[in-house]
Amino acid sequence: PPLAPHSLLTVESPLAIPPSQILTAASRPPHASVPGGFLSPGLCGGSASGKTTVANKIIEALDVPWVVLLSMDCFYKVLNKEQQELAARNEYNFDHPDAFDFDLLVSVLRKLKKGKSVKVPVYDFTTHSRRKEWKTIYGANVVVFEGILSFANKELLKLLDMKVFVDTDSDIRLVRRLQRDIMERGRDIVGVIKQYNKFVKPAFEQYIEPTVQVADIVVPRGGENFVALDLIVQHVHSQLEKREITVRAALASAHQGQPLPKSLSVLESTPQVRGMHTIIRNKDTTRDEFIFYSKRLMRLLIEHALSFLPLKPVTVETPQGTMYEGKRFHRQRITGVSILRAGETMEQALTAVCKDIRLGKILIQTNHDTGEPELHYLRLPKEISEDYVILMDSTVSTGAAAMMAVRVLLDHDVHEEKIFLLSLLMAEMGVHSVAYAFPRVHIITTAVDKRVNEEFHIIPGIGNFGDRYFGTDAPSAWCESESTDY
Repeated sequence: PPLAPHSLLTVESPLAIPPSQILTAASRPPHASVPGGFLSPGLCGGSASGKTTVANKIIEALDVPWVVLLSMDCFYKVLNKEQQELAARNEYNFDHPDAFDFDLLVSVLRKLKKGKSVKVPVYDFTTHSRRKEWKTIYGANVVVFEGILSFANKELLKLLDMKVFVDTDSDIRLVRRLQRDIMERGRDIVGVIKQYNKFVKPAFEQYIEPTVQVADIVVPRGGENFVALDLIVQHVHSQLEKREITVRAALASAHQGQPLPKSLSVLESTPQVRGMHTIIRNKDTTRDEFIFYSKRLMRLLIEHALSFLPLKPVTVETPQGTMYEGKRFHRQRITGVSILRAGETMEQALTAVCKDIRLGKILIQTNHDTGEPELHYLRLPKEISEDYVILMDSTVSTGAAAMMAVRVLLDHDVHEEKIFLLSLLMAEMGVHSVAYAFPRVHIITTAVDKRVNEEFHIIPGIGNFGDRYFGTDAPSAWCESESTDY
């Protein structure tokens, strides 16, 4: 089955995402860990009934890039030697519920619905075995699941938000199975017919056909039934809209009347810090002074953030021969990830403080037509999952871009509690939104402003940080996350 477009993000080399596959918050919200944000339609039907065809046509008609197609065929159990011999003689029943690893299947689907990345086995139908290489699939807004026994397990049924039974004439299914098994899987016609009569047909009558009773929608004629497909797509779209509105409303109202979250740490507003803020907030400050004092604040911010890393007691001997009781960061790696373009300005301060640190980059831009952040470019170091990650952006207003960046890190198995979001300036709305969606992320800044105006600029704010730092004008059609204090 095809992977979701987001599976492209597993590469460690720089990735520029084609326009047709730009990942948007609309197709998969950056606040994806908020409960209730995912939809899982399930398709059931006899062997060769056209389930995969129906699933792919639904995905194509949905026209959203963040969709996962998960096939039950991936979850056949590993066969022992005796079962392998039976399978080679077409005498093993692959259509019986006992042939599937339902525990693994349910676990994988649960994780996908929570927005987590999962490893999925790859089954080789020629050798009747799992391949050594498993594929990585990422959580999505829509997880389409299909399989002959999709409705045969109670725990699996609970995870399916819509149940679709693909009903195709038995003669058509037999012809399709003959074509598939002979041409694609190298079987002989005698063996295929033997297996069909002995296992496939009885299993359909005993385990598959009765489950039509739990279906919400029955689709006769499979992928050729365009009316039924259109109804399914309309329903999925309406459910996505309802869930998106519910979650966005929760985020928008999460901070109203609430104290700042405990996950937030603000650098102490000493006279020195306040003096630097006065300079960089002043619209008449020259670019040279803006850069100089911004860098000073960045250095202080990063030093402050490093104090939250876990340190272990250690005793060292001084040159005078006496012992000193100190602290040391315990052999765990730190990786810095900047949200381009303005977050990149903080890299120099980070590398000056942390020796041999690895760096990654994420480009998230705001689409002015939709108001949504979109992921355009990603480069992350290899094996980042166990690292402490310092995620850097110059300003955070609504928090949408920051949440999308956090979501990408989580999709690469970085632990939420090991992510430190650093920004020179944040709005209360952005702080609350990030904390609401990701309560274990550490949020660290030099100041928090109370208001955001109608254009999502922080008030009193700092202006367009990227333009002031780089000496550029904001582009008319596109704008980086920080360009509008997003």
